[in-house]
Amino acid sequence: MTALTLSTAGAATLRADALVVGVAKPADGGKGLVAAPGAEAVDAAFDGKLAAVLETLGASGAEGEVTKVPTSGGLKAPLVLAVGLGRAPSKDDAYDTETLRRAAGVAARALSGTKKAAFALPVEAVEDAEAVAEGALLGAYAFTAYQERGEDARDPLAEVVLLGGKPRDKAYKAAAERALAVAEEVNRARDLVNTPPNDLTPEAFAAVASAAGKENGVKVQVLDEKALAKGGYGGILGVGAGSQNPPRLVKLAYTHPKAEKTLALVGKGITYDSGGISLKPAGHNETMKCDMAGAAAVFAAVVSVARLGLPVNVTGWLALAENMPSGSATRPGDVLRMYSGKTVEVLNTDAEGRLVLADALTRASEEQPDAIVDVATLTGAMVLALGNRTFGIMANDDAFRTAIHEIADEAGEQSWPMPLPAELRKGMDSPTADIANMGERMGGGLVAGLFLKEFVGEGITWAHLDIAGPAYNESGPYGYTPKGGTGSAVRTLVRLAERTAAGDLG
Repeated sequence: MTALTLSTAGAATLRADALVVGVAKPADGGKGLVAAPGAEAVDAAFDGKLAAVLETLGASGAEGEVTKVPTSGGLKAPLVLAVGLGRAPSKDDAYDTETLRRAAGVAARALSGTKKAAFALPVEAVEDAEAVAEGALLGAYAFTAYQERGEDARDPLAEVVLLGGKPRDKAYKAAAERALAVAEEVNRARDLVNTPPNDLTPEAFAAVASAAGKENGVKVQVLDEKALAKGGYGGILGVGAGSQNPPRLVKLAYTHPKAEKTLALVGKGITYDSGGISLKPAGHNETMKCDMAGAAAVFAAVVSVARLGLPVNVTGWLALAENMPSGSATRPGDVLRMYSGKTVEVLNTDAEGRLVLADALTRASEEQPDAIVDVATLTGAMVLALGNRTFGIMANDDAFRTAIHEIADEAGEQSWPMPLPAELRKGMDSPTADIANMGERMGGGLVAGLFLKEFVGEGITWAHLDIAGPAYNESGPYGYTPKGGTGSAVRTLVRLAERTAAGDLG
């Protein structure tokens, strides 16, 4: 894990392997470069010509651009890494936190193989310091568990030193601790998403959750296939029926003596999704180890809340199964009796996530939480609607949907509110069962949300996050986001818990 320290040392005198500074395009729209606040000492070491030197090397100040310059003895650090921040803000404004978070992530990734880097990016407030710290820790992530480490292997940046962080200031210290806890849990979620499905079975995922619960004061209950059968969890059992790796339902419970509100978080945890009998075609199943990203997000969020000691009760429900074809698999046309007692006609076994979530939503509702949020890589339709970087938000309460959208923006995660049109419900009418697991093809992401709504307890505020797009990055890394598992929705859920604890919701 990358270490994080705060320092009041000057950039010119701190001993480090690299110094990270920001550069930007002039606020007035003119040509050239300007050094961002925090780079003053570095600029002085270059006789006030840092921007000119960087421009000579081709730097433009564009967001995410990296330019490395040797210091030639002018500073204690042998290397300056200048990261582009885009257009500089006007005189009365400051750089927004997401710009700083992304810049720090780019710099940390570019410094893989480095032991110690000092970040002298613009820090005018506690929020800026936290954003830089979080971005650097997220950007330094790498998943190498299954790779041989040769002589040329470059480990992630080992230590991040945040300049201007005021280590004796309680607010800055708390911000650093929060950044470290949240980033480490996001990275834990990324590890789970990246783990091959032959190793991360439902049973193995449950074991990881149990171990983490013991370490962090979270109570963990695991229902195995026998307990699921006894309890009547027909949705989870139906999805897992075709696999040699039986399903699990994991409950994570964090409680605080001063809590006045309770949140329930429900995560889809399909550890591998072949589509079942409705088999996915070649080209659509190679990354389906990521279909448990919702459960990973819920797990990581609950552990984060526990580490931060927030005064709110949070319960996580991980609905874990492997969706495989076999002689024992659920068939299209089968009818499942769900935990709620409702019957579902399965028209497509590749619409399995909503089946495991339905059982978990019903079970979570029994405890009468103040709100339920489920997270799932649920539909390709949502990816078509919103792209690969934005998750959709649906809810049975417009104000709650708006609040989560705002919270996601605060956390630095792209999201968009989506409707639940009542007219789409009729498409799921079944002549055989209470409801079918498929409806109209157009608006498929909304149809899935309407299906889930059927299993939420009466009077309970609920939201559904469809993270099918941003959960797994198949393109190159950007900002603090790596290729592969991203840890999507973890930061939003943690921020939701913080807002709930503060009494800002409900």
